Amino acid sequence: MKKFLNSVDTLLDESLRGFAQAHSDIVQFNPQPRFIKRKNPGKAGKVAVISGGGSGHEPLHSGFVGLGMLDAACPGQIFTSPTPDQMLAAAQAVENGGGVLFVVKNYAGDVMNFEIASEMLDCPNSSLLINDDVSLPATHSTGRRGTAGTTVVERIVGAAAENGADLAACKALGERVAHSTASMGVALTSCTVPALGKPTFTLAEDEIEIGVGIHGEAGRERAALTSATEIVERLATTIDDELKPGQNQPVLLHVNGLGATPPIELYLIYDLAYRFWKDRGVAITRSLVGNYTTSLDMAGCSITLTLLDEELIRLWDAPVHTAALRWGC
Repeated sequence: MKKFLNSVDTLLDESLRGFAQAHSDIVQFNPQPRFIKRKNPGKAGKVAVISGGGSGHEPLHSGFVGLGMLDAACPGQIFTSPTPDQMLAAAQAVENGGGVLFVVKNYAGDVMNFEIASEMLDCPNSSLLINDDVSLPATHSTGRRGTAGTTVVERIVGAAAENGADLAACKALGERVAHSTASMGVALTSCTVPALGKPTFTLAEDEIEIGVGIHGEAGRERAALTSATEIVERLATTIDDELKPGQNQPVLLHVNGLGATPPIELYLIYDLAYRFWKDRGVAITRSLVGNYTTSLDMAGCSITLTLLDEELIRLWDAPVHTAALRWGC
């Protein structure tokens, strides 16, 4: 294993210090308990939107702290849920009179720890569960995983909170976006967790993992490597069957890299996915391509589709200024 690190134990804190220094106009790093918060709070009475999860998925979530998105992010150790005291401290630091909305990816540790923090927090608060990964059936025993659709939800809900929507409205909006979003990924290689020192799983040179999770969890199936066109067809067909977008339905198409796939390949995937839905009469109205919900150094990508309407387009386009997303400012 070759990694830039001094120690596995210090990697996260050193990285977060560097992140906060590089983006000191936007964020501040609280080292104990560990969280990243927005440097310039919004207006009094604004709902505080907070998310978090295991590290290794950067820029999710810390890279989305700032104007028009998150007020704070709680990073756990690599692929490990943050603790309730992190979430509680972050919420207390950024609560601004409008209550707190926790955005939670559907993983057991995240769900449990955010629930504990919610119960301990002495202000109005609510939680929003993200479960966009349609590689798993809706009836799966632990539910569907939260993956790249989280970025879309955090962006739209963050814009609504910035515009003055109250806690109930932000949660209802987030649920609507989450129910209108579906994602599915594919891995060409595993990732290597520094503490483990070796790949999480092994794929032969002629194998891919269809429906892989963002921690390297097994997907829907292990299949033979084939053309990009055929891979996109499999992912997009599953997403299309889930959301069933109609003729002229406006959508957001998000192609997300898992960490080690270069932009030239991601834009190829976007072109193929764009043509898949354009040929079906779907109106691709907004797009996002790049590494936003990664899995350390995994080679692969995911495709996310979100059904839009005029309100969601307006909120997506509203000003945002974070380390990883910025426009309109």
